[in-house]
Amino acid sequence: MPPLRSLFLSSRLPPLNPLRAFEATARRGSVSAAARELNVTHGAVSHQIRALELSFNAPLFERGGKRLRLTPQGALLLPAVTHAFAEIAAATAAMTRPATSGELTVTCVPALLSFWMIPRLHLFTEQFPDVQLRLIASNDEANLDSPDVDVCLLYGDGNWQDCWSRLWSRLELFPVVSPTLLNMRPLRSIRDIRDHMMLHGDDGREWNTWLAAADAIDFQRGRQHFMSDARLSTEAALHNQGVALGDTITAGSLIARGELIAPFDLTVPANDAFFVACRNEVRAAPIVRVFIDWLFAALESDPMPELQMSARTIIRSRMSKPEDAGRNTTPKSLQPRSAPRNRRPERPQKRKIKS
Repeated sequence: MPPLRSLFLSSRLPPLNPLRAFEATARRGSVSAAARELNVTHGAVSHQIRALELSFNAPLFERGGKRLRLTPQGALLLPAVTHAFAEIAAATAAMTRPATSGELTVTCVPALLSFWMIPRLHLFTEQFPDVQLRLIASNDEANLDSPDVDVCLLYGDGNWQDCWSRLWSRLELFPVVSPTLLNMRPLRSIRDIRDHMMLHGDDGREWNTWLAAADAIDFQRGRQHFMSDARLSTEAALHNQGVALGDTITAGSLIARGELIAPFDLTVPANDAFFVACRNEVRAAPIVRVFIDWLFAALESDPMPELQMSARTIIRSRMSKPEDAGRNTTPKSLQPRSAPRNRRPERPQKRKIKS
């Protein structure tokens, strides 16, 4: 009997269907399993394998037992067939894959760009190495009308005219401070905030929202600095300049690494949220679609737990304890929450951030 390799070289290749039946049967270990995978009858698979064996004048399976075993000839054939099918599948995917090369211009809320997107940028580059990104720190909705901008990641209400937009993530707010500053000047209660510099990433409305939820809107404030966006106020907190308002998306990884601490277990929802938006005519472009899909996939795969759930549980359990009856359990007396350096914080949702 001539070697199998000689048969291949001296004759035409066998038909595709018998090869598919052989590969599926060898991989699954039975004709019935192969038939289910290929969505054909048991008899059809048996017929295809028999035709292939006749074309080679060699048995490919040892019959007998519940699981089929390959003969030496079948074991020689299988790697070649498996590799060929894999190559065909890869070529087919390459032919049908949308064009994902070229330059993409993206505007993004400054804090979100610095603290969330850039640390994860390598993940996008590894998946789409032929896409060149042009990233602009901005929360200006006017970029939606610019022909020079492809995708916008904005903080707002999502009600922008004549464009496509989709909610990306909601936000909750909570104070953040560096562990160094906290060691020098403790935050034993909300009243102790007046001994720290209050860092604003807007005109003061965010802090007012959080203090109102803490029933401390009228407490006497100390020194305050106002900055143009949350990226600057967060960076100031990192440099021990005071207490800022953070959110899970922009401050979560900093808290997880122990660079910032969330000292209180109270979070409040922001008025607006993060949205992905672009012009209607741009959305259909393959390069835009893959970037938008990546944004949502990256957010979905973020493993950090929800701080807001832990916070609300703590507040409920404290307020429901029988021994607390008759004592002042209003948020004014909230105790600082510790943030272990080796433990990810549990995640709040999101926050108002102006460019």
